[in-house]
Amino acid sequence: MCGGRGTRLGGDGEKPLAPVAGRAMVDRALDALAASRVETAYAAVSPQTPRTRERLVARQGDGGNGAATGGPLELVVVDTPGDGYVADLQAALAEGPTAPTLTLAADLPLLDGPAVDAVLDAHRAADADALSVRVPAARKRELGASADAATRYDDGGGGGGSPAERVPAGINVVGALDGAGDEAVRATRDARLAVNVNRPEDRRLAERILAGDRDAPDLPSGGVDWLDAGDAGARSGGGESQ
Repeated sequence: MCGGRGTRLGGDGEKPLAPVAGRAMVDRALDALAASRVETAYAAVSPQTPRTRERLVARQGDGGNGAATGGPLELVVVDTPGDGYVADLQAALAEGPTAPTLTLAADLPLLDGPAVDAVLDAHRAADADALSVRVPAARKRELGASADAATRYDDGGGGGGSPAERVPAGINVVGALDGAGDEAVRATRDARLAVNVNRPEDRRLAERILAGDRDAPDLPSGGVDWLDAGDAGARSGGGESQ
């Protein structure tokens, strides 16, 4: 999903093109997909992101990979009406991806291929139609990341069956277009899934982590540690080929 204007980031630029450590966030998102088992990416743009659309069309000419080091990634640019995340997501899903479909917001600049594969593995292990990935709000605040979308979910993750304050990670697996079916939930403290760049301080945090600053949180590698893995196991790795 790359149709947002990014007003909270400041400036007049389009959010997907906002640079993090010198590389546009939309390119970082596609790099992560290209380094994963994902074979086709449907990039949903909107009337608010015409320059992002141009960038993606140019990347199509590069075989979808740009500067990525992974395998070939087919890139399909999808025009959506720009009526909000849910409406644009439905428009993108109606364009052709078959369920289940991995969805990704283009504001996770720390994401990498193994983390993407770990989400795919968690969905498969959960044996559910859809998978919602969430991050404890306390973890985002601990990292210094904004937690604007913090919500109390009644999934027992707060301890003793109490509601847990969590934030959607921005990467999920969706099932049927009409929302039918069951949904599994996985939560993680992994910084790759916890740092969404919505504000200037989020961008500075991501750049410090990528630079390996001494006082910055460590950037994990390999699989993802799930807090409530259930039948998915304690760790879902990303080394399997599709």
